[in-house]
Amino acid sequence: MAGAELEILKGITLEIKSGESVAIVGASGSGKSTLLGLLAGLDEPSGGRVVIGDTDLGQLDEDGRALFRGRHIGFVFQSFQLLPALTALENVMLPLELKGRGDAQAQAETFLERVQLGPRSGHYPSQLSGGEQQRVAIARAFATRPAILFADEPTGNLDTGTGAHIIDLLFELNREQGTTLVLVTHDMHLAGRCRRRLRLDAGALVAE
Repeated sequence: MAGAELEILKGITLEIKSGESVAIVGASGSGKSTLLGLLAGLDEPSGGRVVIGDTDLGQLDEDGRALFRGRHIGFVFQSFQLLPALTALENVMLPLELKGRGDAQAQAETFLERVQLGPRSGHYPSQLSGGEQQRVAIARAFATRPAILFADEPTGNLDTGTGAHIIDLLFELNREQGTTLVLVTHDMHLAGRCRRRLRLDAGALVAE
């Protein structure tokens, strides 16, 4: 019905501790990506609160949330979200430059080496395989050393072998940096690597 209110998430209350790894699982349409978007401050809830550390995201305007994300949050998307006109190195440098880091190039080079893409740093996304593009996206996300990293189906577009490598990389960097890792996935192997698993069903948290 036109104008009818659509309830996507229902009465969800959860707490994620610093340094935890948490998988959000459930069928397509269960609200996983919506929950991730709310937790990351990309969307505003119609009710309730999202608090990260001492910051209530609902008290910030859109610019304030963007500034907060730039300082504290990293993202890895299923679709990679690389800028096609920038090389791998420039894609990783971009968020560092936006933070005013004078060592942006050195840091970007270091993280591309960590994901075994140093020799490909001058290549554009169109010249890289899906797995290579996802590794660039992971290098970009971790290069700013975020307190929290959100990943939405990070292995969804990858073959099994490449996906397994990406999973190892995520958890290796997660351990090294003590980053809180929150991911949405259909991949039960990936979910099994997380300390906690949250299951959504029709917008409700039904199991943990």
